[in-house]
Amino acid sequence: MNVPDDLRYSTDHEWIRRDGNLVRIGVTDYAQDSLGDVVFVDLPAMGTTVNRGEAIGEIESTKAVSELYAPVSGEVVEVNEALRDSPDLLNRDPYGAGWWCVIRASSSDDDTLLDPAAYRSLTGS
Repeated sequence: MNVPDDLRYSTDHEWIRRDGNLVRIGVTDYAQDSLGDVVFVDLPAMGTTVNRGEAIGEIESTKAVSELYAPVSGEVVEVNEALRDSPDLLNRDPYGAGWWCVIRASSSDDDTLLDPAAYRSLTGS
């Protein structure tokens, strides 16, 4: 499984890429592989305030329906509209074109997230 070294990871298999107080979120390669072929996504609404650990969307695949959890607290300032028409982007490019949303973080509460080595250990990658 691909685990980029420039990201942080949740135990729920989301990744984040922080740029100041903006945090881009997606699902990991491990998660998309476990889900199988993604056929539908339910994205959060722009302007929604989210709290770390709460569900902010759903991913439906040929195997299961899974919730996506906010790895940080803040306001949703961007969503990946391309996923609505092409949810398979999550399978094809989970760390690039398959990103989920951007949250303007209200704090630096991502200190509980895993570094790449810890995430590899969690997933056995």
